[in-house]
Amino acid sequence: MSSPIKFLAQKHRKQTAIIAVIGSIYVLSSWILNFDNFSGFTAVPKAFNWLGVNFFPTAESVELLPRIWQKLIETVALAVSSTVVAAIIALFVAILGSKATGINNYVHVVVRGIASFFRNIPLVAWAMILLFSFKQSDFTGFLALLLMTVGYLIRAFMEIIEDEASETMMALKATGASYFQVIFQAVLPQIMPSLISWVLYMIENNVRDATLVGILTGTGIGFIFDLYFKSFRFDAVGMTILAIIIVVITLEVLSNQIRKVIL
Repeated sequence: MSSPIKFLAQKHRKQTAIIAVIGSIYVLSSWILNFDNFSGFTAVPKAFNWLGVNFFPTAESVELLPRIWQKLIETVALAVSSTVVAAIIALFVAILGSKATGINNYVHVVVRGIASFFRNIPLVAWAMILLFSFKQSDFTGFLALLLMTVGYLIRAFMEIIEDEASETMMALKATGASYFQVIFQAVLPQIMPSLISWVLYMIENNVRDATLVGILTGTGIGFIFDLYFKSFRFDAVGMTILAIIIVVITLEVLSNQIRKVIL
């Protein structure tokens, strides 16, 4: 009976120590940055009150809705197209790099390295790098979203293949099926629901990220947001944010319904 009690007591001490370390790091960081915690927390209600008053849509901002929706549709199209192209590239690369379907361990290591490279560079960094080469254009935003999405999807697709399709693939190989028969008749049908789920998730994510990319590249809804914000037209900014929220929630509801059907 004493062993479980000792184990729980030791676990409790470790948890307490971790919390104490995190708290100490926060206090030290606040001291280094000269951050006044009391003033910061007491200013939160005032900040939300200011946002509610200044960002509340007005009759004038409602008249801007056609232009806002036009740019928002462009942003959604940009996010969808970049995600679809990234998914096709990622699926091909993941099949080559997966332990279950790949060529060899060397290719597996190289593919994982490529995925980590693209995934670990922030979207803002990709947009800034590409901005120097392709200037402010929709193509710059498309490439930035594409490169980041490829990194995430390669890693996700490789794990899906290894987790879900290994047994089915081995069964078909035992019957003498060729490599391409195994891929097209076993692997792809088995993993397709999970692939679609990941693609839907990345579309939702990229619609939000495309707003930030648009601010940097001067395109889509991000350009409208930045224009109104710099013009101090906060009511129009509020209307833009409201439109973005509506689209994001709608896409999330639709993707959840699709997941219920396919999974």
